[in-house]
Amino acid sequence: MIENLKVTDLIPHRPPFLWVDSMLEFDGSSLVTETYIPKDLDLFKGHYPEHPILPGVILCEAVFQTGALLISLLLKDSQNSIPGVPVLTRIEGVKFKRPVGPGDTIRMQVTLKETLSGAWFLKGTLRVREKIAVKVDFACTLAEIE
Repeated sequence: MIENLKVTDLIPHRPPFLWVDSMLEFDGSSLVTETYIPKDLDLFKGHYPEHPILPGVILCEAVFQTGALLISLLLKDSQNSIPGVPVLTRIEGVKFKRPVGPGDTIRMQVTLKETLSGAWFLKGTLRVREKIAVKVDFACTLAEIE
């Protein structure tokens, strides 16, 4: 199913604020995505120029965009029309375990924990070099875009 879809078919994010390159695995309740972090990314010029690391908020955003993709896939899979776009409503228990730098490839996995009254509760993990870099629980709802 995901082989024929592009990330930009499912969420409104676009460069330079698109932090998901490809969707790798979807099993109905979980999605795995991946992104390459360019060595020449402009923000590295200002975020510790001597020892560049990707800001934690950007790492979280990559996980949140994976969550938005998961919700879009779930709605598409259930044959429901998508009445809006997934937006973040809650962040809980963020843990940063290791840095991500220029030239790294990050892999995000987001799993649906439950849905309740139009809200999706999710847990996400971001890995770099096969080790956990970020763990976060979060929630999303749908918002209409005018």
